[in-house]
Amino acid sequence: MNTAAYMDDVPQPLFRRLGWLDWGYALLLLLGAMFAFHRYADFMDAYEIGFLFGSVALFSWLGWFWKPMRWLMLAVAVLSLGAIQLYNGSQESVEQVFLLKYLFASQSAIMWMNVLFVLAMLAYWLGLFARSDFAARVGSTLVWSAVAMGFIGLMVRWYESYLISHDVGHIPISNLYEVFILFCLITALVYLYYEGRYATRQLGGFVLIVINAAVGFILWYTFDRQAYEIQPLVPALQSYWMKIHVPANFVGYGTFALAAMVAVAYLLVDKGMLVSRLPRLEVLDDLMYKSISVGFAFFTIATILGAMWAAEAWGGYWSWDPKETWALIVWLNYAAWLHLRLVKGLRGPILAWWALVGLLVTTFAFLGVNMFLSGLHSYGEL
Repeated sequence: MNTAAYMDDVPQPLFRRLGWLDWGYALLLLLGAMFAFHRYADFMDAYEIGFLFGSVALFSWLGWFWKPMRWLMLAVAVLSLGAIQLYNGSQESVEQVFLLKYLFASQSAIMWMNVLFVLAMLAYWLGLFARSDFAARVGSTLVWSAVAMGFIGLMVRWYESYLISHDVGHIPISNLYEVFILFCLITALVYLYYEGRYATRQLGGFVLIVINAAVGFILWYTFDRQAYEIQPLVPALQSYWMKIHVPANFVGYGTFALAAMVAVAYLLVDKGMLVSRLPRLEVLDDLMYKSISVGFAFFTIATILGAMWAAEAWGGYWSWDPKETWALIVWLNYAAWLHLRLVKGLRGPILAWWALVGLLVTTFAFLGVNMFLSGLHSYGEL
């Protein structure tokens, strides 16, 4: 065997593959964190400072691992900080500054996110049925733009909460309105990663269906319930645990949703529909498995973090609260799915149907519990 040729085929460790652009990206993140610390340290506790600089390491790694992520991070950082400067320390600036009123104020940016996701879905479906690579590429561009506007909206909303009052200020992942936005963003980002990994855009229209279902909820919740208004946190949510438990949970929810929509495509191809337009069954099966594996890992972490949070807030790790019970049901559902695939070697439509039904179980755990059941987690009633 040619040892030199073999060594060329072995992937090098991540740090050995980094160039000056990679380190420059990390340095920019660090400088941004230092600027934020210098500017807003008075509004941050020790945990938030830790999260701020910990996020530098996390997003540096993400940018090294997945190159498009760095451009998203830089765009969100630059535009969010630029928008914050336009406020001049006053919420009244929203009505006085054109760019805030129509583009970068939190509510404006989130509305743009909603519009862009709808347009992206239409572009993806046009690309699928017309076999237009251009339309599909437009769909991808629109999704990236929607994600950027959504994150800008959340970052600016975070700042706006502190403009109301230091006591009101909080990270915007505390109620149904905010976490539905987070769900859209995480689901879209995970899809974009796999879109690049598998070099296929044919699944975009399917995944955007579930994202736009969430967009529909956001619009209804905004206009019917005025949910966009920033409210103070209830005491139990005034905890550093929220800042790590909620994002981990929604990586799980987002990847489970992605797996379910891939399952729809799998079932169509298995029935002989859109065979020439969609990826092969083997590709769809692999994507479904990887999505559920990632989601299960994050959902497990989120469940453990939630138990630790519960012990601090209520004095016990587990109380069989409806939200906890349904979280366990979701966990057991996907644990069984992975067991059947990995240990028993099961493949085919039954796992696709299982992943699709799993989305219904997850949706009830996420939303249905808030609608129909009450308990300690009753923070997001409709």
